[in-house]
Amino acid sequence: MELRRIHHVAIIAADYRRSKVFYTEVLGLRVLAEHYRAERDSYKLDLALPDGSQLELFSFPDPPARPTRPEARGLRHLAFAVPDVVAALAELRARGVPTEEVRIDEYTGKRFGFFADPDGLPLELYEE
Repeated sequence: MELRRIHHVAIIAADYRRSKVFYTEVLGLRVLAEHYRAERDSYKLDLALPDGSQLELFSFPDPPARPTRPEARGLRHLAFAVPDVVAALAELRARGVPTEEVRIDEYTGKRFGFFADPDGLPLELYEE
């Protein structure tokens, strides 16, 4: 088996329209496709990142909440690479998105910082 890269990450939103605005307008991801699946009363939105990886945003009626944050079993957080983490976090704050303070990765010396999507999913910006 030869794994090459992450193809996509899937996220289930509590409020699909609010999360769609967040990921497309605040984070600036490009819409590849959007489908409404009537039999599931569910939307599926495919979003592109510049490197070709994708984010899938789903809606389902009454999805259960995430048990705890951030050390719940399963996906801990989703990290996006950025050229300047300080500038990117400042841009998020200017758009009304609360962010944590910049941290330094103790192993690589790189800067990173956390924020959350509209459902509280922990997201990270990691400086390349």
